[in-house]
Amino acid sequence: MTVDSNPIIRLTAAEMASKLQSGEITSVELTRAHLDRIAEVEPTLHAFLHVNADEALEVAAEVDRARAAGGQEAEKLHLLAGVPIAVKDLIVTKGQPTTAASKMLEGWMSPYDATVIEKIREAKLPILGKTNLDEFAMGSSTEHSAYGITRNPWDTSRIPGGSGGGSAAAVAAFEAPLALGTDTGGSIREPAAFTGTVGTKPTYGGVSRYGAIAMASSLDQIGPCARTVQDAALLHELIGGHDPKDSTSLPDEVGEFAKAASTHDVAGKRIGVIRQLSHGEGYEQGVLDAFSSSLGSLREAGAEIVEVDCPSFDYALGAYYLIMPSEASSNLARYDGVRYGTRVLPEEGPLTIERVMAATRAAGFGEEVKRRIVLGTYALSAGYYDAYYGSAQKIRTLIQRDFDRAFEQADVLICPTAPTVPFKLGEKMDDPLSMYLNDIATIPANLAGIPGISVPAGLSGGLPVGIQFLAPAREDIRAYHAAGALEHLLGEKGEAIWQQIPELEEVK
Repeated sequence: MTVDSNPIIRLTAAEMASKLQSGEITSVELTRAHLDRIAEVEPTLHAFLHVNADEALEVAAEVDRARAAGGQEAEKLHLLAGVPIAVKDLIVTKGQPTTAASKMLEGWMSPYDATVIEKIREAKLPILGKTNLDEFAMGSSTEHSAYGITRNPWDTSRIPGGSGGGSAAAVAAFEAPLALGTDTGGSIREPAAFTGTVGTKPTYGGVSRYGAIAMASSLDQIGPCARTVQDAALLHELIGGHDPKDSTSLPDEVGEFAKAASTHDVAGKRIGVIRQLSHGEGYEQGVLDAFSSSLGSLREAGAEIVEVDCPSFDYALGAYYLIMPSEASSNLARYDGVRYGTRVLPEEGPLTIERVMAATRAAGFGEEVKRRIVLGTYALSAGYYDAYYGSAQKIRTLIQRDFDRAFEQADVLICPTAPTVPFKLGEKMDDPLSMYLNDIATIPANLAGIPGISVPAGLSGGLPVGIQFLAPAREDIRAYHAAGALEHLLGEKGEAIWQQIPELEEVK
């Protein structure tokens, strides 16, 4: 399977936008090229749960007509108008299925659009379809989807990361130049690291969460997936901003992220290496080598590398896996076959509401979702609330204070996005604790509500390694600045990581 027949799909989103504006290509040509690529590789990858060809081509034709008409109609078009995009199937879309990769929502069509989708439609980006994920975003490998696994385009025997493996795999495999994801504990950044793409978790509240199916409300955040930092910044600028429909939405103006991503100057900037997230048990040598090489490049460019201590991070994973399932058990309680979700009737016995709820949940939820609901319900139960959920919230405060002290010493923080390269499919399915450990470097940002970006920074054994930049809350611009600089420095030494992806292997 090659992409040589359609070279336009190998461009960045910014390059596609430029060629659309100059008239070198049309949006219909660009959208059809991506739909052809999807048809070619989906039997192998399974990054999409639903493909939206007719509507995508209709929007593309609208953009082409507006450009051909010229005048004010063409001038009003957004910079990214006509550039196709994929959407994680956890974000509701009117007129298209939204399943959260769960049998519980099979066949459900949302009557409204999420705020980010309203912005995408207004800017006229053709929506190619909805991408696969771990059921209700619970997982680190996209192996927990009720509709089948997604494979990593770098090595189809490996996972693409989770929960947003579908969005990341689609971008890496040239099925879409841009995608939307959601990040509760690293679900944008970890798949980005595993697929050689860029993934951003914005500051909590920086992008509206209205229309994102809730897993853990105090942690969830919608964000962009792309091939370059510049592309991620452009999409972030489009979807960011205050939303009165989201009570947690920040009133801030959207920053000039794309400008920051193109600055490339880190001379005099202080970059803090997090002692607890830069080495230790579980970190593969290839990951550490790529991290060390990245630090060397930043130091050569004039950045000051300092080490920062965040002692409470040792407890972040434990706190997260109490807070997240507690909130998830509360949010998912609505799916009972009576108020929301599919309805399954018990095969035997009297037809009571309790028995309908039990039969619905038994059939509608997968094993990982049930595991987390049980964990969360136990943590919130009478007599255990203070010991578990209450203690986890106290640790969350300590982690936020660790970040505050660290950002007094450094402009941004840096660490590997994940301790390993993507692991084999099925390798950790029987060991959930081992899989949870893969989120060890991404979880602290969600607990503190700060922004983070994963940028590809090398290869280990032919597989991509991601490096993560973290910035203070509401200072996403700092993260884009540093990530863009590292991407530029590494690009000067050779071809960009995302361009080095091998030809896709067909799975038989």
